[in-house]
Amino acid sequence: MLPSAGVYYFPWEINSSVPEGEALRTFGRLCCYDMARSEAVLATQHSSAQYQVCVDTKFVEPFQAQLGSCYMVLGEAEHREGEGPVVKARILTCVEGMNVPLLEQAIQEQRKYFNERQERMGSSTS
Repeated sequence: MLPSAGVYYFPWEINSSVPEGEALRTFGRLCCYDMARSEAVLATQHSSAQYQVCVDTKFVEPFQAQLGSCYMVLGEAEHREGEGPVVKARILTCVEGMNVPLLEQAIQEQRKYFNERQERMGSSTS
C-alpha cells in the first residue's frame, strides 16, 4: 500500500503542533546520519536561522547516505518524549541539484491554490 501524498511542510514549520501520525513531506541537506540508530538529520537555512529535522530511517534502509546532499522525505510525524518531532521516513530521496527556492515558491503557490479552492467550495455550499 502506498503512503498518502502528505502535506508539504517547510523544515522550520515542523514542531510539536504537527499532528502525530500526519503524513508530511519536507526537505533539507543531510548533515548527519547514524546507521546504528537509524537516524538522519536534515538541515536547512531560513532567514538567519538554521533548522534541523530528525528523520527515522528504519523503513528506508539500507540507503547510500551522501552527507551534504539535498534530500526530500515523505513520512509520518512522530512525537518522542524529550525530543522534538521526528519524521518516520517511508520515502527518502536524494534530490541534489534541485532548485530549492523554486520548490519553496511552488509550495507557497500550491497552498494558495488549495486555500482558494477551499474558499470556493465553502461559499458554494452555503
